Amino acid sequence: MPVNIPDTLPASEVLKKENVFVMHESRALKQDIRPIKIGILNLMPLKEKTETHLIRMLSNTPLQIEIVLLNTQSHTPKHTSRKHLDSFYKSFADVEHSYLDGLIITGAPIELLDFHDVLYWKELTQIYDWADKHVTSTFHICWGAQAALYYYYGIQKYELPHKLFGVFPHKVYNKKNELVRGFDDVFYAPHSRYTYTRSADVKKHKDLEIISESDEAGLYLLATKNKKHVFVTGHSEYDPITLRDEYERDKKKDVHVDIPKNYFPQNDPNQAPNNVWKAHGNLLFSNWLNFYVYQETPYAI
Repeated sequence: MPVNIPDTLPASEVLKKENVFVMHESRALKQDIRPIKIGILNLMPLKEKTETHLIRMLSNTPLQIEIVLLNTQSHTPKHTSRKHLDSFYKSFADVEHSYLDGLIITGAPIELLDFHDVLYWKELTQIYDWADKHVTSTFHICWGAQAALYYYYGIQKYELPHKLFGVFPHKVYNKKNELVRGFDDVFYAPHSRYTYTRSADVKKHKDLEIISESDEAGLYLLATKNKKHVFVTGHSEYDPITLRDEYERDKKKDVHVDIPKNYFPQNDPNQAPNNVWKAHGNLLFSNWLNFYVYQETPYAI
């Protein structure tokens, strides 16, 4: 089944060229199906790219998905047009009296800020409280995962000596966990961040389960045992050139950054990177949609 998105959303054309089956609202309204309603709280500056990354991941499922794009009102993005936001995004005020089957909260390039110094921190905590009662399962990504771990458990983030940047191998600890059903023993995922979360801090909380880690990149995948929250410290949703674009952007800003590890063939930025994480990325999102959202949510939400 397809992902149901607005007819004129820019991601639609990109995904159609990739042969991803998307269904526009005009057609979906003619079908007597209750789609799985997934909200995306997009905190990234380049919102159109993030929309495409996540909708691509959500499309790899037999379920029909209805996407609800959300944006904070306490911060005005500088890199996304007002027209785009007004056309496709809703605010928390627009959805606070409704329910979602699932919610994805993205990362944001603000890791070095204290959580309480983030302009939209208060609004984000209101969304957390609302989601606990109005969302079946929430999927937190990168900084979004760190922020949620801090809010719910008081788990701090710590600054790394240098940017963790590249594609790293990960081990699966609990193969019986439904999020990693079908995973290989070792799989790859991209990371791009300046901070990390300590495994020892997570292990103090009995309702949290560490599902996957990397020897070099650290914690990757953890979840609450009641399936309400999934925390992913990396970016399985990235397309093949995202890290390349970030590397080139940092160089133009005259920011010192190493070549992303395990990314370019022969460590040569002039060569096209190979995508070695796409299959497991798709599987992670599909497993979340099926086992943590679809199987857990009532028909009438």
